[in-house]
Amino acid sequence: MSIQKTAIYKEKLSSKKTENLFITLMLIFLVFTLWRASSYGLDGTTITCAIFFLFFLFYVVNYKVLIICIFPEKLKLQFGIFSWVVPFENIVSCGLDNNIPTLKKYGGAGIHFMMVRGRYRVSFNFLEYKRVVVKLKKKQGWVQDVSFSTQQPSKFLKVLQEK
Repeated sequence: MSIQKTAIYKEKLSSKKTENLFITLMLIFLVFTLWRASSYGLDGTTITCAIFFLFFLFYVVNYKVLIICIFPEKLKLQFGIFSWVVPFENIVSCGLDNNIPTLKKYGGAGIHFMMVRGRYRVSFNFLEYKRVVVKLKKKQGWVQDVSFSTQQPSKFLKVLQEK
């Protein structure tokens, strides 16, 4: 079954800024790992640098594209190998995510878990785009809200609210 055939709404979002940040960090740790290994051998610092290199390599590959889909019965977010599905019957409300603390808003790209106004949230985001938040009726695990970046918040909200 193809996503494009059954989705009511589909958006693919990527960020050159975020991708370039992760590539830069990955290359810094690769160079430092290689330098450290050639100068000092395989010690704790070299291993730590290699772990950071692998971490940012994973970020470069996995957090390249966020796919947002509205199907007839659910909302689905996919960021690389990770996905999150919210059945419509579990949505209380949705709206723009404008009022969160700056550090939490700009504290990183990718997938994050955080507390916002006493509610536990999963956030699928890129730094430079507006966000939408979906409040859940019943927790999914510990998660009470799901937020994510979108280039078309008004269009997304209109389609979702029509469901």
